[in-house]
Amino acid sequence: MNVAIVGASGAVGQEFLRVLEEQNFPVDNLTLFGSKRSAGKKYMFRGTEYTVKELQHNDDFKDVDIAFTSAGAGVSKEYADTITKHGALMIDNSSAFRMDSDVPLVVPEVNGDDAFNTPRNIIANPNCTTIQMVVALKPINDISPIKRVHVATYQAASGAGAAAMDELVGQYAQLQRGEEPTVEKFAYQLAYNVIPHVDVFTDNGYTKEEMKMYNETKKIMHAPGLDVSATCVRVPVMRAHSEAVWVETEAPISLEQAREAFEHAEGLVVMDRPADKVYPMPLDIANQNPVFVGRLRRDLTNDCGLSFWVVGDQIKKGAALNAVQIAQYMIAHKK
Repeated sequence: MNVAIVGASGAVGQEFLRVLEEQNFPVDNLTLFGSKRSAGKKYMFRGTEYTVKELQHNDDFKDVDIAFTSAGAGVSKEYADTITKHGALMIDNSSAFRMDSDVPLVVPEVNGDDAFNTPRNIIANPNCTTIQMVVALKPINDISPIKRVHVATYQAASGAGAAAMDELVGQYAQLQRGEEPTVEKFAYQLAYNVIPHVDVFTDNGYTKEEMKMYNETKKIMHAPGLDVSATCVRVPVMRAHSEAVWVETEAPISLEQAREAFEHAEGLVVMDRPADKVYPMPLDIANQNPVFVGRLRRDLTNDCGLSFWVVGDQIKKGAALNAVQIAQYMIAHKK
């Protein structure tokens, strides 16, 4: 299979290279694309050195089967026609097409078959926080349809890119030296702090990140009536997002039913022995492939409510891995 990565020098682009290797994805030819600034950089993949080409409006994608794109929504919108015009399938990691009615928004464990309806040769990868949440919602929803979701996220610096991770590390070092910390990637100093602000605020008081969870969850789960309310918070963690999730189902679900459903769900690992202090934490989950769930308990305010804690690696399952798994699903279930 001929594969291209657009945005190869970024944090997610680099993760694509690692994930393709780890997943033993069938790559016959690999082409790396980047900005004019990134062009010429060299990266190793399976023992071969590849040079990043400048992304341009030409016929470079003529022989490409799958293009994994992660260079921002503006780049995706500008180059979508160039990437897909010769038949390449574009699996896009940006927010550019997620809510377009003719572009499927896919998490393979939840709605994998949607990937086969691609009139524009584009599949959208959901937002990282949405991906890990819906993987955990699916087994519960299969028992009894979910009516309402409340979620608070605890999002790592990695969600803002490699430069943001560097900034967090640098802030701790600067503060240790008694210097003023550099603040460029976040609204405020993130070191020794939490910031209840991810992405820009909208007119309704919610941020775009929070509205992504609201809209994307409905689309992925084919549930336009599902109510979702999110508060997204940036925390001083390097990698892996955490979420506290409350769900209300149409009918009561016992803890035993919920736990069994989690244990048998694809892409989900249960870590839930609170008496032994066993629960998922980002420090342990970073660089792991699955989504991890723990702290499962009944909602004390609602007979049809459950509460649980979800942790997933934002760059892996929240980005590169999910995109590669979409392609793997399509290969395995080719119609």
